[in-house]
Amino acid sequence: MVSWRSSSAWGVQPTPFVYAAHILGIVSVVLVFVWNIQFRGGINFNSSNKSLIFNVHPPLMLLGFLFLGSEAVMAFKSIPASKQTRKSVHLFLHFCALALGIVGIIAVFKNHNLSGIDNLYSLHSWLGLVTTILYGIQWVIGFITFFFPGLAQSSRAAVLPWHVFFGMFVYGLALATSELGFLEKLTFLQQGGTIARFSTEAMLVNALGLIVMLLGICVVIAAILPVDQAAPDDYSPIE
Repeated sequence: MVSWRSSSAWGVQPTPFVYAAHILGIVSVVLVFVWNIQFRGGINFNSSNKSLIFNVHPPLMLLGFLFLGSEAVMAFKSIPASKQTRKSVHLFLHFCALALGIVGIIAVFKNHNLSGIDNLYSLHSWLGLVTTILYGIQWVIGFITFFFPGLAQSSRAAVLPWHVFFGMFVYGLALATSELGFLEKLTFLQQGGTIARFSTEAMLVNALGLIVMLLGICVVIAAILPVDQAAPDDYSPIE
């Protein structure tokens, strides 16, 4: 005879890497806002000070693609809820990440246009645009395939491995792009004589880059490691 019982955490037991990623993500968000508010003078999308417009870019990109994106990637491994709820959270967080990323890109284009600076001349800008476009395509395909209207079960099963692969690929692009962005901004500040190489701000940005790298490592490991997972309907059988 087979009976059923509810799992202790709706079938999900987060690994230590999930908790580490949560902490690293929060720390990275705090540091990027400290950097742009405390050291760069603040953030203001509509300011007459063009530098403050640019300062909207780093926090929104990190908060969107890296923090919310990381949480979305780990949603199926970290949220104690039903599979449908986790899927909805995964979709919603990725949508918020994409929206913040788009606003962040608009901010840097606005800054460049007002300052007479060329757009899309650096590797960072090229990768950033490619990442955002692929992120949007990935979200739309995921929405149509797994959420609404939703394909047949056999079709979803065939698409899922590719969805996971390209999702991690785009996440990796976001990580690489952010690291290039930190390096590019720090190089400009140092070459322009705005900050010294061993200044507090320089060390903060370097530390931020390391934390983002560790965040990415933890998220990828958390995503690929198996967890104690209940049956598909969130219950586990007992003989």
